[in-house]
Amino acid sequence: MMSRSANQRMLNEKVVTKQQLREAASRQRLHGGRLGQNLVALGYISEDQLATFFKRTPPAPEEVKDTGLDLPFIADLALKHIMSMGEFRLSDLSLRMGLSTAILDEAVALLRREKLAEVRSASQFVKSSFNFIVTETGKKYGGELMDICRYVGPAPVTLEDYKEMVENQSIRNITINNDVVQAAFSQIVISEHMLSRLGPAISSGAPMFIYGPAGNGKTTIAETIGQVLPGTVFVPHALYVGGQIISVFDPVNHIPVESLPEDDTSLDSIDRRWVRIQRPIVITGGELTLRMLDLEFNTIAKFYEAPLQMKANNGLFILDDFGRQQMDPQSLLNRWIINLDRQIDFMSMHTGMKFEIPFDQMVIFATNLEPKTLVDEAFLRRIRYKIKIEHPTEAEFREIFERVCRMNAIPFRHDVFEHLVEHWYRRHNIAFNACHPRDLVDHVIDLARFFDETPELHRDTIDHACENYFVDV
Repeated sequence: MMSRSANQRMLNEKVVTKQQLREAASRQRLHGGRLGQNLVALGYISEDQLATFFKRTPPAPEEVKDTGLDLPFIADLALKHIMSMGEFRLSDLSLRMGLSTAILDEAVALLRREKLAEVRSASQFVKSSFNFIVTETGKKYGGELMDICRYVGPAPVTLEDYKEMVENQSIRNITINNDVVQAAFSQIVISEHMLSRLGPAISSGAPMFIYGPAGNGKTTIAETIGQVLPGTVFVPHALYVGGQIISVFDPVNHIPVESLPEDDTSLDSIDRRWVRIQRPIVITGGELTLRMLDLEFNTIAKFYEAPLQMKANNGLFILDDFGRQQMDPQSLLNRWIINLDRQIDFMSMHTGMKFEIPFDQMVIFATNLEPKTLVDEAFLRRIRYKIKIEHPTEAEFREIFERVCRMNAIPFRHDVFEHLVEHWYRRHNIAFNACHPRDLVDHVIDLARFFDETPELHRDTIDHACENYFVDV
């Protein structure tokens, strides 16, 4: 479903009319789906037009007012940069701050009026050739600024601009079909029935519970879903909220994409305060605490770092091993029950200021515990899809085993596999697990490496693997 602001923007840009929106909304109530999809179905807009509407590249600000920041703030940030630069030109400062030389010319002019910077030399009578340097007064004032906040990076974007960008790139605007899902999951063994359940769940962008016995691919499936998510998105280096800086771009969770073949925009026309990345995939497990879901204030650097769910906006958030975190599961659910329902989150600063941010991500809870023992009915109701991953069948188990052997250049032997199934799994009533082939073959490889031999499947090597792998047999 598109937000009211997206609807209004469609009207302002004359993409559709009010009557067409009303007809699409009526069709949506009958047939479901997203409003955009219903506009396409009615023939009021094409798939390409819809994709183009939501694919927005942030334009480079031309004037100070376009940044949403005031000139003194930009000048103060510039001063912190130039303290470590020695002599500099406007072009050098532009590369660091992600702002145009025209905007930074005004900032440096303000620093010069305040006797905080001065011209050192010039090769021509044009400002682009001027070499500037910070003055002693500037160094003293810059030190005071660093005591207040040590952030020295690209200029931040405003909260309003961030909200608009997240909405444009919403995970709920993506379109995924069966061919895309089939291609992504072709590398793992999974039944057609399971794919028919996963496909609509992925396409919806709605929260999902993936549960079932340990070792059967829940995490692998969740990570593969991340590969299905189409397109790239923009995240800001930092946000400016209530006079405070919040660092957002995280090289651990965000993978930059330098350029795309279909791009028809030049680098100078893009707002360099934003980074184009693959849709983010944030994975957390037993180490998750409630503190990691709130703004983290660095008492030394004096600025904030965005929480995990904020870094996952427009992408995927996987809570692996749900129920084994360093907190009561109900505490986490209480923290997120509004987020999942309304797609918003609330942040609090140490100053007492509270503000709203988008909660726009596909959340996957992966657990080997029974969901009803972890959460109540009210929360389960907010998780649209609950998908149980069962033990593989014998045929699926064999296919996994064959693939693992092929990946490790070990010839698969039918007689050895039959021995494994009959002598170990059936005799000892062991359930097939999707992780067993990989683990058992690793044992075979370890044994061969120890004796400086070529890894091969034999009854004695597979027995050795099983003796060291299974317990209570």
